[in-house]
Amino acid sequence: MDNNEQFNQEQVQQPVINVNAGPVIPEEYKPISAWGYFGYQLLFAIPCVGFILLCVFALGGTKNINLKNFARSYFCIYLLIAIIVGILLLFGVSFSFFSNFRS
Repeated sequence: MDNNEQFNQEQVQQPVINVNAGPVIPEEYKPISAWGYFGYQLLFAIPCVGFILLCVFALGGTKNINLKNFARSYFCIYLLIAIIVGILLLFGVSFSFFSNFRS
């Protein structure tokens, strides 16, 4: 009976669980908020500085994987626009060049 009394008198510490705390996410996987995406779009839209920062973020200048992938997708959009403008300029120049021979 001595052991039971001693066991009852000991305070067994239970771990404290915070039910309001979310999962612990490493810093490189932290999500970007909607306002964060909006702000980065505004930043990348600045003509020279935005393109330089876009290249820095896309090539690994940040540890956040979400920001890196967003910058890469934004860079791909710039490449597609450059290709489309290049094709349109090529057709426009060739059309004007060949239209001069007809007249």
